[in-house]
Amino acid sequence: MSKKHVARRKHTGTNQTVHGSGRSKRPGVVTAFFRRIPSWGWWFGGLVVVAVYIWLFYYFFIGPFGFRWRALYGDSSYPDGYEIHGIDISHYQGHINWDELKDKGMIGRYPVRFVMIKATEGATRTDENFRENFHQAREYGFTRGAYHFYSVHSPAARQAQHFISQVKLENGDLPPVLDVEHKPKEQTDEEFKASVLKWLDLVEWHYKVKPIIYTYYKFKMKYLSDPVFDQYPYWIAHYYVDSVEYKGRWKFWQHTDVGKLPGIKGHVDFNIYNGSYYDLRQMTIGSLETIGEKAYNESEEKRER
Repeated sequence: MSKKHVARRKHTGTNQTVHGSGRSKRPGVVTAFFRRIPSWGWWFGGLVVVAVYIWLFYYFFIGPFGFRWRALYGDSSYPDGYEIHGIDISHYQGHINWDELKDKGMIGRYPVRFVMIKATEGATRTDENFRENFHQAREYGFTRGAYHFYSVHSPAARQAQHFISQVKLENGDLPPVLDVEHKPKEQTDEEFKASVLKWLDLVEWHYKVKPIIYTYYKFKMKYLSDPVFDQYPYWIAHYYVDSVEYKGRWKFWQHTDVGKLPGIKGHVDFNIYNGSYYDLRQMTIGSLETIGEKAYNESEEKRER
């Protein structure tokens, strides 16, 4: 037990009881260390903290989306090295000025060659601008295609039937497209794959051509990487990178969702085709009739060489 020290307060005549020896405690080691740091050290340390914060912010938030930042400020012509460019549209683009798009629609140095158009979603929905967009794309000389957005709320067979009932593809059109981005929670992976194949089989049987699969790179690798899906042309959505990370074969690459073009208000998705314009036309329905069997056979001979 510590002794009590009685101190008399001057001029008051009162006593004050002080516990302990009356000595103040020494500061801790950490406190003493910080007290010894000169003012310039505090400034230097603050600058280091700010620099680290800026680097971390860039690394996690700016770097991975660098292409998107550039695109937002008008530089949407990424990536380089491809000549055949196109767009995909839906009612989100509103009313399109097709004259302006045809006359001035350039992605970098290249004109817009193809237009993918949203047609249906689920088992009942049809895009409100589909018929207008689908008609105008052909009228203005674009190679057109139609896609279905796969819903997790409807059976695959009903979705396929709805797409078939709404979309009348003609010679010169691209094969039908299945846009699949989500898996129903109640389905196993195998059940989901079977549902996707069901849609693809029904649509292929009707149009007599293999549909195109559109999905994100990671989604394909997780759910649609089985060899059975390799027989379908792949349209990969892989944003804000300068090259495709996917190692398999692919036909189309949607590389940004913030493109800007005359005739379209707001942003629009930019895509490239992995090949020549002639290759793109060969991919269309009825290409033997629209391009010519002789030219088609000559191209096949070149590939075999």
